[in-house]
Amino acid sequence: MTATAEAPPLQRERRFLLLALTAMAVAGWAVVIWQAATMDGTHDHSMGMGMDMGRGMEMGGIDLTMGMAAPLFLAMWVAMMVGMMFPASAPMILAFERSQSRKRADGAELIPTWVFVAPYLAVWFLFGLLGYLAALLFEELASGSVWAADNISRVAGCFLVAAGIYQLTPLKRVCLSRCRSPLSFMLSYWRDGRWGAVNMGLRHGVYCLGCCWALFLLLFPIGVMNVAAMAAVAALVFAEKALPWGERAALVAAGVMVVYGLLAIAVPDVLPTSVA
Repeated sequence: MTATAEAPPLQRERRFLLLALTAMAVAGWAVVIWQAATMDGTHDHSMGMGMDMGRGMEMGGIDLTMGMAAPLFLAMWVAMMVGMMFPASAPMILAFERSQSRKRADGAELIPTWVFVAPYLAVWFLFGLLGYLAALLFEELASGSVWAADNISRVAGCFLVAAGIYQLTPLKRVCLSRCRSPLSFMLSYWRDGRWGAVNMGLRHGVYCLGCCWALFLLLFPIGVMNVAAMAAVAALVFAEKALPWGERAALVAAGVMVVYGLLAIAVPDVLPTSVA
């Protein structure tokens, strides 16, 4: 075979999958940034966008869900997950595709990669739904409370401290180790067939959730459409999962979050929050 020969089918398929993941991540970020700009630029279009900004103002100024109705919030949440998590999850998705290609070469049934990815997203979708319901409950409990509106930055500071401490727990380390080792994950949890792919996708989603849930909860008090906060979380998630020094990055992030959280508790103005 010459140097100019066509790339093997397996290599072409892997390149196509990587391009598809990149395109979906870029599209996810584009949707989120567009929506954030729309919400930040004007409140007059809120009803047309499926939002109820009046609800946030009735809740003592606290609007953890940015006034979004459930369908819009969940659509934005899925776009966030695609944009923020696909770059970090690409090695695991590519490992699944590579394993499937080898199985196909042995004559086994080819399972589409989306059968693995869809359950992974379903785990994060369910987490987003639970987070949305919890945020609505908090807004309801804080309705008309001046104390809650005045201390939301301190609450966010407590979230930061808690998230920083979670970074140091054995559960975090176990989940991160599973996410950082695609080959080990495939060898340990491989299941044949479509339901096997669903099982692996769910398991990967659970480990990913166990690794990152505290980071994403921070977005509620800080602002679920705060692009800077989302970019910081996405960068940390990518560093933890995909870079050689990811485990050290998790430890450094723990210290930063604890210090920043304590500072926010003492000086609330240093932390932006979801106060209308």
